[in-house]
Amino acid sequence: MNVVNAESSNGASKVLVVLAHPDDPDFFCGGTVARWTSEGSKISYCLLTHGERGADESGTDVTELAQIRMAEQKAAAKLLGVDTVLFLDHPDGYLMPNLELRRDIARVIRQLRPQTVITCDPSTHFPRFRSINHADHRAAGEATLDAVFPAARSSLYFPELETEEGLKPHKVDTVFIAGSNHPNTEVDVTQFVDQKLAALAQHASQIRDMEAVKDRVRERMRDPQSPADNPRYIERFLRIDLR
Repeated sequence: MNVVNAESSNGASKVLVVLAHPDDPDFFCGGTVARWTSEGSKISYCLLTHGERGADESGTDVTELAQIRMAEQKAAAKLLGVDTVLFLDHPDGYLMPNLELRRDIARVIRQLRPQTVITCDPSTHFPRFRSINHADHRAAGEATLDAVFPAARSSLYFPELETEEGLKPHKVDTVFIAGSNHPNTEVDVTQFVDQKLAALAQHASQIRDMEAVKDRVRERMRDPQSPADNPRYIERFLRIDLR
């Protein structure tokens, strides 16, 4: 497995994180984001929904919850040094990897022109074979990968982005796919675990027992090869180099 260690950053100055909901970046890649911003990368988030269905109780005001969740995500992103947080207006819980969503993501890629894109794995139905992956996560990953290749990089896909909006094609160099059951890359985030957890703590509307979440996240990230009294923490990705 490829290890991105303390001496080797992502090698990119601009990174775009494309995920479905507020709080997804902090769960999927918060340690990596904290590390890369500390190394000088300019990181932007593109959240495809406002997370307005992030509750189970009937009678929830989805408009109010959307505002809360967007504010929580902006606060969390600030703690990790994220440069920009964008929200697209797609409906939470009903994401579909259709042409509209693909075009909207391709538009953002052409606007921000990142070298690296982080998204999630559309093939992961059962994360770590312990749970069921949210359908929005799978849709977000599929649409993002289809936007990266070939839609964002070719003038022949969504030509109106260039002819009507002046957005020229852009080729992404590398994709880091989070939540994969078949990762090939580890990022050492030992020094950034506390930052990641502080970002997660901003999502009070979603996390009822933060101490339990902290314990669960630490255990999930702990390198099983590291000693218990001096653990190493990692985030795992399926890395695809497109250059």
